[in-house]
This record gives sequence, C-alpha cells and structure tokens, in this order.
Amino acid sequence: MKTVQDYIRTIPDFPHEGIMFRDVTTLFSDARGFRIAIDQLLHPYAGQPIDKVVGLEARGFILGGAIAHQLSVGFVPIRKKGKLPGKTIEQDYTLEYGQATMEVHDDALQAGEKVLLVDDLLATGGTAEAGIKLIERMGAEVIGCAFIIDLPDLGGRKKLESLGMNVHALCQFEGE
Repeated sequence: MKTVQDYIRTIPDFPHEGIMFRDVTTLFSDARGFRIAIDQLLHPYAGQPIDKVVGLEARGFILGGAIAHQLSVGFVPIRKKGKLPGKTIEQDYTLEYGQATMEVHDDALQAGEKVLLVDDLLATGGTAEAGIKLIERMGAEVIGCAFIIDLPDLGGRKKLESLGMNVHALCQFEGE
C-alpha cells in the first residue's frame, strides 16, 4: 500500500543547486494520493471543535480548501503582501535570503474562533510562524498546524512547538 511519501516527487537542484525540491503536485494530481493526504491531515483533529481552516499561500490553499470542505467550516487564505483586496493586517517574517510579509483580511477571523493552520511543507517555520501571529492578533486560537512534509533538519517543527503549537506532519525528508 502506498504512503503519502510515495506520491511526492523529488526534483534535484531546484530552485537552485543543492536543494532537493519536494514536489507535492504529483500527490495532488493523483486522486487516491490526494484523498489519503487530506484524510491523514484531518485525522488528529477529528472530534475537535474547529471553526475555520487557514491555508498559507499557495499550496496551503489547495489543502486548506479540501480540509475545510470535509469539516464543513470556512476557509481563510493568508497571502503574500499585496494580493488581497480590502483592509488587511500584515506580519513580516524572515526568509532564507531576506524578509517578506504575509497578510490576511482584518475581518477573516473572529476572537475565540478555533483555527487549524495548513500548508504543504514545514521548513524553517518562518511562514507558519507569521500565520500563527496573524491568527493570534485577531484573537483566534490555533489548535494545530498540519503539514504534508516536515524537513526536520531546518528546525521548523521545533520553532512552532516552542510557540506552544501542536504540529502534525504526514512524512519527513532529511536535508533541505
């Protein structure tokens, strides 16, 4: 029986030399693989009250939309700066080669709502941490952070767990 990891393609030297890019589009394009991933991402949160699913740009939108549908709850996108119309709040975060900013609509979450944060990959944890900060600034509570892939050598899980987050990943790959 295939595991989620079996559906993920590795592309060497992308986006630059020395990086092993973990491509989840092969997982998304396979109906069985995609179903397995969504079911396994949901499993630890079965029976917990969840009001909204928040997905991080961009592959987190694909996962988050499917999970929100399964839970019959709303979906909220957190996007790169300048992509959302209307009033937003923003959070800066550090990238490997500089800084970036994430945004969310200022009325997307309500105080007290329970939120599941979703993305495809956990590397350094910078993007997820920015998402968590945005969610918490709106008064909502992150009940968990779910990812398909964890790259433990980059320290993202430790970073999120040090913030008190429950982190769930379906598989891990060594290295970058």
